[in-house]
Amino acid sequence: MSNLKWGFLVFALFFITEVHLGSCFVDSNVVQKQLDKVSKLPGQGFNVNFENYAGYVTVNEESERALFYWFFEAVDEPSSKPLVLWLNGGPGCSSIAYGLAEELGPFHIEKDGKTLYWNPYSWNLAANLLFLDSPVGVGYSYSNASSDHLNNGDARTAADSLAFLLKWLERFPEYKGRDFYITGESYAGHYVPQLSQAIVRYNKGVKKQVINLKGFMVGNALTDDYHDHLGLFQFMWSAGMISDQTFKQANALCDYQSFIRPSEQCDKILDQANEEVGNIDSYSIFTPTCTAKFSMLNHLLKRSNRVGHLRRSYDPCTEQHSVIYFNLPEVQEALHVHKRNSSFKWVACSEEVSSGWKDSPKTVLDVYRELIQSGLRIWVFSGDTDAVIPVTSTRYSIDALKLPTISPWRAWYDDGQVGGWTQEYKGLTFVTVRGAGHEVALHRPKQALTLVKSFLAGASMPSLQQISDS
Repeated sequence: MSNLKWGFLVFALFFITEVHLGSCFVDSNVVQKQLDKVSKLPGQGFNVNFENYAGYVTVNEESERALFYWFFEAVDEPSSKPLVLWLNGGPGCSSIAYGLAEELGPFHIEKDGKTLYWNPYSWNLAANLLFLDSPVGVGYSYSNASSDHLNNGDARTAADSLAFLLKWLERFPEYKGRDFYITGESYAGHYVPQLSQAIVRYNKGVKKQVINLKGFMVGNALTDDYHDHLGLFQFMWSAGMISDQTFKQANALCDYQSFIRPSEQCDKILDQANEEVGNIDSYSIFTPTCTAKFSMLNHLLKRSNRVGHLRRSYDPCTEQHSVIYFNLPEVQEALHVHKRNSSFKWVACSEEVSSGWKDSPKTVLDVYRELIQSGLRIWVFSGDTDAVIPVTSTRYSIDALKLPTISPWRAWYDDGQVGGWTQEYKGLTFVTVRGAGHEVALHRPKQALTLVKSFLAGASMPSLQQISDS
């Protein structure tokens, strides 16, 4: 056979092989997407008109690190809506437990721990909504190398979350190039800008961008250890929660300490402050506590007691209902949860992950400066009754950026009432939510939906004039 014929045969075989393998790869993602589809959940006594999916994306093949996600299509016209990722913090706390099940997700859990109810202010009224439990060891996310759970940190969390997004978009290719936003609260004040930075840098090295990042928004967010401590002690003192002496000592001993790994001296004064504060919910200082014992300053961003849904019969123990629900075998089966050993118990926050945390920079203000220059839409919001990362802390951190003011401080309105206050800077918008605690969408769900709609539209928060004219 001539060399020409052999060459053609080799080319043909190579072409057929590539096409076959390519189709298998595409088909495997299509198949996995269908396998991830969630039908009616246990305790769901109502129908919905949107699809939702839950499952895993492996972000590291060697140790089989796999991150759990739960995705909800928008209620109306999902093909025209942006994609929004929500992250909770801790470090070590589940986005399913908090963001989804008691804040901004469509399904919330009743007191019996078995029944679901519809959240009329779900953020999937405004966007396609993706919740991610990150890093491994959080919620249902896992690794086959148990040491992975003890070796998490900011850097690996950002890298794994980026790997997750790239692979998730292969499973859901209709969202490639879709307007994409990242949102979160608390310690996600690190996760969100760090992941945004990772995406911006990754996109610079590729010809075709599949992650069309447009901006990010964080609430009551750990941002800068010095300013967060400074604002925390000022807020607690001005609210009458701590003594003059403790206020002075806390500033002297803690202002320059790590927020999640304070010194022994700082720890002692925080214990003293905790004694003075008493048994209140520091995540929402004007609402009742759950009866469970609670120490805010010893378990910084981890919830041991909860506040409830203000538009329903008041219930400060919502986290306990989630623990019951997400440990039900039938719920785990419906969500396609990976079967581990029989001793596995789902928890809202992992002490193992938190105690083993490796790297946590003292500030992410440098990341903000880089991302402001990149032109991303950046919003920061703050519930003004939170005494964990209070509004004073956030204002000090924003002030440290020294951004020019575009629109001065003013009230914004919801149904003719002041919903909070806002100021627009060059490259950043700041919004407070009146009467909301650390979890803004839990305490003020209607105002939180107004907030995210304004953010996604790139519009200023509503004024009284806009309310009057509508």
